Amino acid sequence: MKKKLLMPLFVMATIVAFSSCSNKLKPLSEQYIKAEPQPLEAVAGKVPVTINATFPAKWFNKKATVTITPVLRYAGGEAWGTAYTYQGEKVQGNNQTINYKTGGNVTLKSSFVYKPEMKKSELFLTFDAKIKNKVIKLPDLKIGDGVLATSTLADAATSTPSIAADKFQRIIKEAHDANILFLIQQAELRSKELNKTEIQDWKDLIKNADEAPNQNVSVEISAYASPDGGVKLNTGLAEKREKNTSGYLTKELKKQKIDVPVDARYTAQDWEGFQELVSKSNIQDKDLVLRVLSMYKDPEQREKEIKNISSVFSVLAEEILPQLRRSRLTANIEIIGKSDDEISALAKSNPKALNVEEILYAATLVKSDAEKEAIYSKATELYPNDYRTWNNFGIQRFKAGDLAKAEELFNKANSVKSNGESNLNLGLIALTKGDQAKAQQLFGSAGSVAELSEALGVLYLEQGEYAKAVNSFGSSKTNNAALAQILAKDYSKAAQTLNAIEKADGTTAYLKAIVAARTNDAAGVVSNLKAAVAKDPSFAKEAAQDLEFAKYVTNADFSNLIK
Repeated sequence: MKKKLLMPLFVMATIVAFSSCSNKLKPLSEQYIKAEPQPLEAVAGKVPVTINATFPAKWFNKKATVTITPVLRYAGGEAWGTAYTYQGEKVQGNNQTINYKTGGNVTLKSSFVYKPEMKKSELFLTFDAKIKNKVIKLPDLKIGDGVLATSTLADAATSTPSIAADKFQRIIKEAHDANILFLIQQAELRSKELNKTEIQDWKDLIKNADEAPNQNVSVEISAYASPDGGVKLNTGLAEKREKNTSGYLTKELKKQKIDVPVDARYTAQDWEGFQELVSKSNIQDKDLVLRVLSMYKDPEQREKEIKNISSVFSVLAEEILPQLRRSRLTANIEIIGKSDDEISALAKSNPKALNVEEILYAATLVKSDAEKEAIYSKATELYPNDYRTWNNFGIQRFKAGDLAKAEELFNKANSVKSNGESNLNLGLIALTKGDQAKAQQLFGSAGSVAELSEALGVLYLEQGEYAKAVNSFGSSKTNNAALAQILAKDYSKAAQTLNAIEKADGTTAYLKAIVAARTNDAAGVVSNLKAAVAKDPSFAKEAAQDLEFAKYVTNADFSNLIK
């Protein structure tokens, strides 16, 4: 009788004891959690985090289901990461199972869209737990403080835009040729040749250039014999042709009262001219002739081999060789453009008197952005069909921070003519808007403009590809280039870059302070922050919440700066 009564009591006690244990799910201790990186860091506009968690032995109830979600809390809001659900051994489901006796290790990866308010934030793990259908309340577990936001100092708006350069030349050099032809093995000048329109026009060109106040002119005479015939014969023939041509031209210039330098020379056998004419011709077997020229350097051997090509030699004798029996007259003319002072004065008083190259050049002669903008604006009125005027006007708006107007002007430039400079500049504007895909597409259409490497450096920087950014910036001395080097942990090179920046600003000094902080230079932190705040007082508030300077908050000089 006693055994019958004791047995049910024992079973009931066991059930109660088991039930009591199964309903327990203790708070998870911070020692079992590791979040990386510490502190969190903004990369490519996101705040990624990897959390390695350990469920200790006998912690995870066999009938429990636990959902863990990282949440980043900051003033005025919070951001939720990816939720991960785990289950005990006796739960029917598709989630990762955690063994009760041995526990288990899990990895939770999340990424939060970065907001400036996250610089001062706290990272928590939240727990949604239940055993069977009973909700178990577990407290949130804090696992991190703040977000390091140094990468967000990247600024596409400060990248060098691509200017469409002028083609202004102070001295424009021109060469004008005319040919006097001779009969085979003759050096006499013929009236037919001297009176032809080509020669008359050439002489008029000389006269006009000599009389023009802004032109200089000189003359070259180059007399030739064709390659057929021996070297000795052709040497004498070419020399006589040069002598006769020089005599004729000297008389003509004297008659016109033109005093210009004349340089005369002769070439016995004009193989160079021969090769050029054959290359441009449509004669049969011309490739064979050209091959002979490349194979044989001796002139007599060349002539012999070419004559052996019977299928083509008669055509050469009729069409090519007569054009090489000549004296070539060359007028070398230098057209001297307006001086810098003249261009600058006309840009102010009478811009219409400047051609498009001169007015674009005029903008390079002034120092202030306001003066440059005025010139480019006028250039768009005078030369609206030249894309460069619109592009360069847009650059001034870009520098002024008026990105909407700049975008309008760059698009206008592209409508006049699709061009690499405007595409690159539009890509920079896309970056300022956070549209990396569009920026990359536009940079791909920028061709090989000089500023492309720097623009790509900013893109890689904002994509979090710091090594590629450093490589793309190359030797560029800009804040963005130095930032890439800091994020790639090359502090020595970053310091060199920052010290070499010509127009240092508040950001330059702030980046120097970051380099000092990362290299444990407390004095450098204070002195550079002081310089940054002097140029831009907003850096005091920035430094106060910047984790780069977390270990300096007890430094009295630092504290005074950020008040």
